[in-house]
Amino acid sequence: MKKIAVFGAGGFGREVHMIIDQINQKKIKHEFIGYFDDTYEPGEIINDFPVLGGVHELNQWSEPLEIVCAVGDPKDKKSIIENIKNENVSYPVLIHPTALIGNMKFNSIGEGSIITAGVVVTVNIALGKHVILNLACTIGHNTRIGDYGSFMPTVNISGDVVIEKGVYVGTGAQIINKLTIGENTIIGAGAVVAETLPPNCTAVGMPAKPVKFH
Repeated sequence: MKKIAVFGAGGFGREVHMIIDQINQKKIKHEFIGYFDDTYEPGEIINDFPVLGGVHELNQWSEPLEIVCAVGDPKDKKSIIENIKNENVSYPVLIHPTALIGNMKFNSIGEGSIITAGVVVTVNIALGKHVILNLACTIGHNTRIGDYGSFMPTVNISGDVVIEKGVYVGTGAQIINKLTIGENTIIGAGAVVAETLPPNCTAVGMPAKPVKFH
C-alpha cells in the first residue's frame, strides 16, 4: 500500500480524496496522508486530514509519495507540477470504480490523470499527463487529449477529436466529431463546438465562437 496525498485542498481536492476512499473500498491500494496546498496554513485540518505544506515542503519530502494534482486550471496545474522537483514523488492514475474504460490495449492514460465517477472512455483514446475528466464526461472513439487538459462535469466529446495541451472545457460543453481544439483554449460552459478552434482563445456559445484571445 502506497502513501498518497492530494495537491489542492479545495472542493475538487476533497472530491479526489473521496475517489481514493472509494477505490480503497474495492481493493485497498492507497494510504491517504493529507493535502499539500500553498494557499492553506500547514497543519490546518481539512475533513479530518492535515495540510502538510506547499510545494516547498513537498520538495523536502524524504520518502516515496504519490501525489494527485487536484487543480482545475490547466496553467496553474502545469506550474505546480513543473515546480515539484522531488524524485520521491510519483503521479498515479486515479480511476473511479464507476468509470467505464475501454480496453487498455487500445487506450492510453498519462500519469497523474484523474477519471471521476460516471466517466465513459471508449476506444482508441489517448489521454495525456495530468488530465482531469470530471463527473460523467464522455469521450468518443479516436480522440486525443493533450497534457494538463481539464474537462468539467458532463462534457461530451464525439469521435476523432484532437484536443491540444492545456485546454479547459466548461460544464456541459459539447464538441462534435473530427475537430481540433488548439493549445490553451478555454471553452465556456454549455458551449457547442461545431468547428475547429484556434489556440489561446476563449470560445463560448452555440455554436461556439472565439470571443477573445490570450
